[in-house]
Amino acid sequence: MYHTIEDFTKDWKTEEEFTIRTFSMISAETKATKLHVNVRSLDRLAWHLTQTISEMGTKAGLFDQDDLEHKGIPATIEEICSVYEKYSGLLSEAVSSRWTDAELSDQVAMYGDEWSKGKILQVFILHQTHHRGQMTVIMRMLGLPIPGIYGPTKEEWLQFGLAAME
Repeated sequence: MYHTIEDFTKDWKTEEEFTIRTFSMISAETKATKLHVNVRSLDRLAWHLTQTISEMGTKAGLFDQDDLEHKGIPATIEEICSVYEKYSGLLSEAVSSRWTDAELSDQVAMYGDEWSKGKILQVFILHQTHHRGQMTVIMRMLGLPIPGIYGPTKEEWLQFGLAAME
């Protein structure tokens, strides 16, 4: 749970960069590939992350309306990335302008429950991290490069001249 707006906005900016880096490694040829009936495609996951910013932000009172609710998946990963960047920035601005540190323990009705505003900010981060992790597994299975996020990937270890960890 977050206790300061500044802590969230710093973390959110870092996570935004990680997400954009992940999106940028998705190829046009693989973006819509479904590996299994119960596994979302990469473009669907990327769009879900993007739509959730608007949807959850609206439920939390950070946005006046959910502008992305009925929008289909954009045609290219570049378009998804552009919309993601826009709404990620809007989220950070809304948190900074609409909420204060003193309000982060205030409760908000969310998904049939009551969450503190600080918890809502934590869920924004955790939700994105969760789905980005799913994306990297799918990317690996499709033969795409994956970015090192919280540490080097196998390929990055090799670039460093070190044996990859097994």
